[in-house]
Amino acid sequence: MTNALSRILETRDWLLADGATGTNLFNMGLQSGDAPELWNEQHPDRIKKLYQMAVDAGSDLFLTNSFGGNASRLKLHDAGDRARELSRMAAEIGREVADACDRDVIVAGSVGPTGEIFEPMGPLTHAAAVEMFHEQAEGLKEGGADVLWLETISAPEEYIAAAEAFALADMPWCGTMSFDTAGRTMMGVTSAQMTEMVEKLPNPPLAFGANCGVGAADLMRTVLGFAAQGSERPLIAKGNAGIPKYVDGHIHYDGTPELMAEYAVLARDAGATIIGGCCGTMPEHLAAMRKALETRERGPRPTLDQVAEALGGFSSASDGTGEDADAPKRERRGRRRS
Repeated sequence: MTNALSRILETRDWLLADGATGTNLFNMGLQSGDAPELWNEQHPDRIKKLYQMAVDAGSDLFLTNSFGGNASRLKLHDAGDRARELSRMAAEIGREVADACDRDVIVAGSVGPTGEIFEPMGPLTHAAAVEMFHEQAEGLKEGGADVLWLETISAPEEYIAAAEAFALADMPWCGTMSFDTAGRTMMGVTSAQMTEMVEKLPNPPLAFGANCGVGAADLMRTVLGFAAQGSERPLIAKGNAGIPKYVDGHIHYDGTPELMAEYAVLARDAGATIIGGCCGTMPEHLAAMRKALETRERGPRPTLDQVAEALGGFSSASDGTGEDADAPKRERRGRRRS
């Protein structure tokens, strides 16, 4: 397996990743509570459209429809024995889209959390987690993914187990955590602690960073936290398109294409190399982000005040590192959709 992502990173100082998976699939008819991964078999045309929309909007890298494709998550839909198969399908559709493109596009095999709590607080053992992640990784590898992409992780134990599994699959990988609780992950990890963990892994990721969370401003603060640690590993920024609001029975994200374009440029200037969107990020957001990254010159690393002025204040006074207690704060609006 050639390392396509490393090759493209050698020639580019930024890459545009994709946007939302769930938000776009709901617009195509996915119902709340359904497993998106089953659509790899039931509606491959819609999954192909999902990938193609990102590519057409300018994405250099897109994630496969396999976020919940591990045995633990799929067993909730009576498909726990199909993790490898459904992940392979997700990557195969992605490979078809990327190979038909007239430029280099990276197929990133999405791997999300198991949804279980590690022992001793919960039932999940390290060995079981490695087994689940390895099974999914092998399916994505068989389907032709260029790289594995761990995302929305909150527990360091889960991140470490996935790294071990990806080594067993002999696949390059990237990995992000979600910082959505006063600048920490749900399990209390700060940006500084994640950086330290990543550098100690025997099989470290090609790139690491943050995705999802509360909004673009909070994610930018986390990216600045990574950059402050001095790691030379490429950073990933994949923030939500604004803040979720409940409007007319649906979750709506209030981030405009113009706001996401500002976020993309700020993320690049803060030190991120792979920049994309998460929940609520549509093709029109991606197109605006691409244009801004291509046409606006790189600037100095932004301050927290500059981030707040451009993207809105932060949801908490601190990100857990103790260095930004006076950061501008906003009121939390709406609910974050997982």
